Amino acid sequence: MRVDTPIATRSWGIALLVATAIAISYLDRQTLPWVIGHIQKDIPISNQTKALLDSAFLATYGLMYLGGGWLLDRVGTRVGFVAIMAFWSLACASHGLAGGVVALVASRLLLGIGEGGGFPAATRAIAERFTPSARATAMGIVNAGTSVGAVIAPPLIALLLAQANWFGLASWRWVFFVTGALGLVWAVSWAMSYRDPRPQAAVPDHPAKAPTVRALLARREVAGIVGAKFLSDGAWYFYLFWLPKYLFEVHHFDLKQAATLGWIPYAAAGGGSIGAGWLSSRLLARGMSVNAARKIALAACAACMPWVMLVPQAQTVGMVLAIFSLAFFGQQGWSTLVMTLPTDMISRAALGRLAGLVGMGGAFGGIVMGQAAGWALDHGHGYAPVLAVAASLHVLAFALICLAVPRIQQLDREGNTA
Repeated sequence: MRVDTPIATRSWGIALLVATAIAISYLDRQTLPWVIGHIQKDIPISNQTKALLDSAFLATYGLMYLGGGWLLDRVGTRVGFVAIMAFWSLACASHGLAGGVVALVASRLLLGIGEGGGFPAATRAIAERFTPSARATAMGIVNAGTSVGAVIAPPLIALLLAQANWFGLASWRWVFFVTGALGLVWAVSWAMSYRDPRPQAAVPDHPAKAPTVRALLARREVAGIVGAKFLSDGAWYFYLFWLPKYLFEVHHFDLKQAATLGWIPYAAAGGGSIGAGWLSSRLLARGMSVNAARKIALAACAACMPWVMLVPQAQTVGMVLAIFSLAFFGQQGWSTLVMTLPTDMISRAALGRLAGLVGMGGAFGGIVMGQAAGWALDHGHGYAPVLAVAASLHVLAFALICLAVPRIQQLDREGNTA
């Protein structure tokens, strides 16, 4: 596919629209971490309870990652994405009606069900519209949406929280109503803009009978990537869900600081998303194999992560934010590349399935890390040991990929290397 054709131009427009959906998803999931202090004024929430809320989201998120892939493989990207977005937007809004922990848990479970289909839908849309050489760049644009949503979250939420009460409801409740409404607007836009490609118009791929989930997991390569995502996303979800609380508790952030400084690491994450995708695509354009291009970029991203263990020794907020910014840059570059790997390894017929397995592995890694963090904090161990563990996980994940996937290449119809 030539990049100067009208079809290619429309494809990049689709990539931006998908990135907007991912931005909304990260805005929605970031609402709870940023408003937790205000919710606690109405609903008592300990560190362990917060970990439970995060785990509720991640449990259904991980399962629906796989279920969403199954759904998309059957109904197509257009209908599937509309249903997924509408469901999670309503689930987000439902947080604003919660009167206690049980209701919050239910809302987090529902939000996870909806958002779990987001990245499989995004991966499928990119595979339908882009050639292998352009997919990493396109996925980088999509993954940058995570950063856009997270960057918008602190100032937008601070603005909404600054309003005392609207129509007799606490301002934190309106945060969920407003963010939920944005997703419904997007769903209408997607339904009007996207059409599933006809078979002859789709990007050429390797036709094959879709392997079963069991056949995929039996492969060392697939199990290795799922395991690597389990490790690396354990760190990522800890940063995503606990960084606001860390800044409020340890560095005594107020709403003004949250609005003016809290977005910085997430902006760096956006740079990593685009930068890693660009680097991998550039290496491919210079004649490197997919295997070398992906792994060189993955290694560069993993090298950004161990510095987090120095955060407890940092003396200033500026230094803390600088270290986290480097880590967020590396993490989202890493995530771009790991979510591109399924497009390098499987036919489009089973792409949603493999992408779902990878995402599910990451979600359950987040559950384990979040539960460990909540327990450590409630038992007086502080953030230092948790940060030390998080700092090591991407390096371990890269080693696992190198061992389990000696060569990144297409798998055949049975899930074997072609």
